[in-house]
Amino acid sequence: MSEKKFTKIDCKELKLGMRFSAPVFFDDGENMFLGEEKAVKNYHINAIQRWKIDYLLTYGHLVTDGKTAAPDSIYMLEDLEEVEEA
Repeated sequence: MSEKKFTKIDCKELKLGMRFSAPVFFDDGENMFLGEEKAVKNYHINAIQRWKIDYLLTYGHLVTDGKTAAPDSIYMLEDLEEVEEA
């Protein structure tokens, strides 16, 4: 089984709306911080600052397709609708 090669993401470089092609993990490489293709939100940035995390890890790359991130409320509505339909 081949191991995935992680790339370090400096938390100082993290910006609102950034998305990655693969999940983003905490510095332990096991616990997920952000899901694949999910946009970085204000609360993500606040959390890493509060927890004094210097870097995150991903085996993906930054997605730069020119789309703007949707507000949190839109993501929450989509998630709720999926749960109710299941």
